[in-house]
Amino acid sequence: MKFGVVVFPGSNCDYDTFHALQNVMGQETVFLWHKEHDLQRVDCVVLPGGFSYGDYLRSGAIARFSPIMREVKKFADSGGLVLGICNGFQILLEAGLLPGAMLRNKNLKFLCQHVHIRIENNRTAFSNAGHRGQVLRIPIAHFDGNYYAPPDLLSGLEKNGQIIFRYCDEKGKLSEAANVNGSVHSIAGLINRQGNVLGMMPHPERAAEKILGSEDGKIIFQSILNYLEKKKGTGKKKATRGVRPAVSPLPPLIGTS
Repeated sequence: MKFGVVVFPGSNCDYDTFHALQNVMGQETVFLWHKEHDLQRVDCVVLPGGFSYGDYLRSGAIARFSPIMREVKKFADSGGLVLGICNGFQILLEAGLLPGAMLRNKNLKFLCQHVHIRIENNRTAFSNAGHRGQVLRIPIAHFDGNYYAPPDLLSGLEKNGQIIFRYCDEKGKLSEAANVNGSVHSIAGLINRQGNVLGMMPHPERAAEKILGSEDGKIIFQSILNYLEKKKGTGKKKATRGVRPAVSPLPPLIGTS
């Protein structure tokens, strides 16, 4: 499968994501510069974390106008898979590809720590490798991660099974303490109504190797592979399980060569 990682000015998790997809999951991965109009026939587009355009105005508010976002929207509208991580989630909200908005964290502080999230719906392209109620340990790093949606919208998200991850404690229990940023209904990740666009604040690429303290993030990436393999009719072969792919050198920074 082929993944495309979008690079905006201010992205800082693009190389982490590239490494997790290519060197850990063993998948072909390319960078997509924000000014491009060619998605290079990828199977999944990833909007990585960072501070696109310095988070001026609002997080993701400027990045939504980048030329490549027109192509991402067309791709999503045609059923293509799109994953937005942290700042990528914020961009998807600003672009209207996901409903709701982000507010400042409830304690008005930048949070950089491991959290636990619970899988609420495992019947999606992004969570099928896990099971409902499973608790994942994945880090966060954000200032504006307090997800908000009005009551009528929340009702629809709940009814349609669009809430995929919730903040919880290590035992899977929801609480105010576990909901570190104050997100309404403890929402850590959600999908669009069609199920092909996911936004999540935790960073799965930072929880894809044992040396990082958790491999739980691989569940999100493996779920995407499972879905694409089934969609393309390539069977249920899990090429990334039990195989340690050779580490490939990362390409030079865009604009430096």
